Amino acid sequence: MRTALVIGAGLIGTSAALSLTSRGVTVHLDDHDLDRARTAASLGAGTDAAPDGPVDLVIVAVPPAHVARAVADAMVRGLGRAYLDVASVKGGPRRELEALLRGTGQDLAAYLGTHPMAGKEKSGPLAATGDLFEGRPWVLTPTRDTDTEALNLALELVSFCRAVPIVMDADAHDRAVALVSHMPHLVSSMVAARLENAEEAAVRLCGPGIRDVTRIAASDPRMWIDILSANPGPVADLLAEVSADLDETVRALRALQSEDETARKEGVGGVEDVLRRGNAGQTRVPGKHGSAPRVYEAVVVLITDQPGQLARIFADAERAGVNIEDVRIEHATGQQAGHVQLMVEPQGVSQLTQALRERGWAVRT
Repeated sequence: MRTALVIGAGLIGTSAALSLTSRGVTVHLDDHDLDRARTAASLGAGTDAAPDGPVDLVIVAVPPAHVARAVADAMVRGLGRAYLDVASVKGGPRRELEALLRGTGQDLAAYLGTHPMAGKEKSGPLAATGDLFEGRPWVLTPTRDTDTEALNLALELVSFCRAVPIVMDADAHDRAVALVSHMPHLVSSMVAARLENAEEAAVRLCGPGIRDVTRIAASDPRMWIDILSANPGPVADLLAEVSADLDETVRALRALQSEDETARKEGVGGVEDVLRRGNAGQTRVPGKHGSAPRVYEAVVVLITDQPGQLARIFADAERAGVNIEDVRIEHATGQQAGHVQLMVEPQGVSQLTQALRERGWAVRT
């Protein structure tokens, strides 16, 4: 791949363009908002000038509702040798594209639907980074009709972005992302909505649990309306299952208020059931490097809000010979301090705790 055209200079399109330009590919940027294309170009993602002729790969990075028309327009105009999109829904746009191309002399051989499983709460070119996709799954949905050239160019793009290619059927992909992305986003938003009119005294008690659950609720609603509108069926099916669990859990909690001992026991059983099923589901979430999740222990260190605190902790952990597997930070309410949780292998807890205490850190496990 020597040349590419990115249509849609948002977070995903600009991040892909940054990755390609860093590998020496000449990238042309196009967006209906000229300022976005200019901004992306100013960040080093390519040029906002139109290509002189067909490029090797056209990357369509527009919302799902506009994918089919954008790809069809690019194909009819002959803008590239191969075409792919990066939208989060695959089945519907592909069927719509097939319908749009009827009678145009074009077919789907040069097209491949893809979806990089990466993103941020913020959107737009200013949020883009060249390493956004590094180590992340990038789904490819080829069919028997897909040209080898189109597939190879898509794989080259994934390689340049240092992502991990995963081949799936388009409709299977849509059901999967409904489960792991679209439905959780709506549930996160529903939980966050409870905070909108909550008393200030209650909101001040927010800790890492509520922050974890509501983090993705900060995303742009307009973007998510586009996504959910393109995949409503699978998401609605999953929410119906969640709704049934909620109804059962509400009944169980009400039973715990009963004066009848039998009813209370049934309530305990109902709550325990959903919690245990939650435990079982959580253990299936891939852990480090995509492997089965491992159990780590937390070494908790009190830190102040000053430059260099985290760097010092990491350096001291290195001297102790203990690898930090994950890091979480909990900020103290109303204070310039907080706790950093260093997740380590169980056998490293004692060694790290002793080393940090010897260097003056306030540590608890």
